[in-house]
Amino acid sequence: MGDFLCLMRLSLSKLTLALPHRLLAMAINRFPPHFTTADHRDRCLEQLRSKCAPLEKYIYLNGLKGRDANLFYDLLLGNMKEMVPILYTPTVGEACINYSHIWRRPEGLYVSIEDKGRIRDVLSTWSNIPDSRIAVVTDGSRILGLGDLGANGLPISIGKLDLYIAGAGIKPSSTVPICLDLGTNTQRYLDDPLYIGIRNRRPGPEQMNEFMDEFMEAMKEVFPNLLVQFEDFSTDNAFKYLDRYRDKYRVFNDDIQGTGSVILSGFINAANLSSAASGKPLGDHRILFFGAGSAGIGVAKQLLSFFTMQGLSPEEARSRIWTVDSKGLITADRKGLQEHKKFFARTDYEGHALTHLVDIINYVKPTALLGLSTSKNAFTEEVVKAMANINERPIIFPLSNPVHLSEVDYHNAIEWTDGKVIFASGSPYFPVTHKDVTYEPGQGNNMYIFPGLGLGAILSKARHVSDAMVEQASIALASSLTEEEKAAQLIYPRLTRIRDISAQVAFAVIRQAQREDLDMNGYLRTLPDDTLLALVHDKMWQPPAVPIPRL
Repeated sequence: MGDFLCLMRLSLSKLTLALPHRLLAMAINRFPPHFTTADHRDRCLEQLRSKCAPLEKYIYLNGLKGRDANLFYDLLLGNMKEMVPILYTPTVGEACINYSHIWRRPEGLYVSIEDKGRIRDVLSTWSNIPDSRIAVVTDGSRILGLGDLGANGLPISIGKLDLYIAGAGIKPSSTVPICLDLGTNTQRYLDDPLYIGIRNRRPGPEQMNEFMDEFMEAMKEVFPNLLVQFEDFSTDNAFKYLDRYRDKYRVFNDDIQGTGSVILSGFINAANLSSAASGKPLGDHRILFFGAGSAGIGVAKQLLSFFTMQGLSPEEARSRIWTVDSKGLITADRKGLQEHKKFFARTDYEGHALTHLVDIINYVKPTALLGLSTSKNAFTEEVVKAMANINERPIIFPLSNPVHLSEVDYHNAIEWTDGKVIFASGSPYFPVTHKDVTYEPGQGNNMYIFPGLGLGAILSKARHVSDAMVEQASIALASSLTEEEKAAQLIYPRLTRIRDISAQVAFAVIRQAQREDLDMNGYLRTLPDDTLLALVHDKMWQPPAVPIPRL
């Protein structure tokens, strides 16, 4: 039956050639007499919606993808708002935590520290090397805000690639989900008899560097056309390996560059709304970051572009950004300051250490408060009201994922500011009605950026992913709002338009790669803008509609 069902994926003409008439009839007759693909699509949606727990929904969709990938992606494209939070944040975090216990079948490629010395051979076992164009690689060391999950991190790579497919039409057969199994420092996984990874603690920096160098060189040899996205590495390693490989391989880090790009885009639109209300120039905005890990510093560096766009010098731009960690305001004179925190460490504060967030807000007087701390409810009523007291329309972005780690919930932000807040979160929230007015939240979802960024890099055959390519992706997203979305004072477009948005992002990325002479697809340079944009749309994969044939 399994072989027959695989063959049913073919067109009728190909199927007729592949099977003798008698066997074809047997295959078709296994289906109920009144079976239709439209009815089955509705049946699958009904089955999905009958599951009460989000993790059960995830398991169901995972199984559906294994049985019928085309139907799975067809459902995903038609029900994006419903399914994306299941396949990615917030539910994917729960799937990762429990992956060793819900594992059903091989879904990606594991490369273990025990494979050191023969990584090329392991990569060569992948089934579809010639078509491979994009890999999402995690080492499971910092999954969302959930910590070191080790080999349980693979669903992060799988989920990201599903969003590449849905959001930008990347062909499923060209995707490669990879988890680097380097051990875990989480004792409960080491003690779990069902844990699927190696039962060792993580290697030291020297051994890790040797492994990563071999891995990246092997990736280039085995997959010569591949773009590599790093995902959810620990903070220090995220910065280290992006810097180590970005000029040598086709690689980018979504936690650093993708998150920074999508937040820059939302901030551009939020700043315009805030300045329209206050009458203050765009260059006068002041941003306070609560959380200074890889995502926080990555976003902060990306937001420097907002100020340089207003004509500020790089130093002036940096002076508009303050960072806060668990110890308080980050200043340059703090002992033992981590390397990645030094860039934004303040040299202009000489008073006593500021450790309370409200005190820091009253000192800095920020127009925007961004949270990347994974500290649930860190933005208390006192904090939010402090922002509202000094701003006509305060910008508050609680960006930590998943939603149970968000710094403030949307309904609280609306209530405590009497609806004045300009809000974007990392995970999705529902609209809120306050005093008979319904407010629609923004979501700084990386899905707005990385699918189009990846598609643009792939189509242009970019040798590297430059900072300017990431910045142009952000500007393209900010410019993609429809007139109706602008009238609703949204700062991000609605996710239902994701493929149109991704096409605009990819177009901007291609043109920037050409300006920097990073592209190797010379043909695209010959195309006028409208033709290039149409080509980007044409290159997007669509799940084929295969009717059930009748004899």
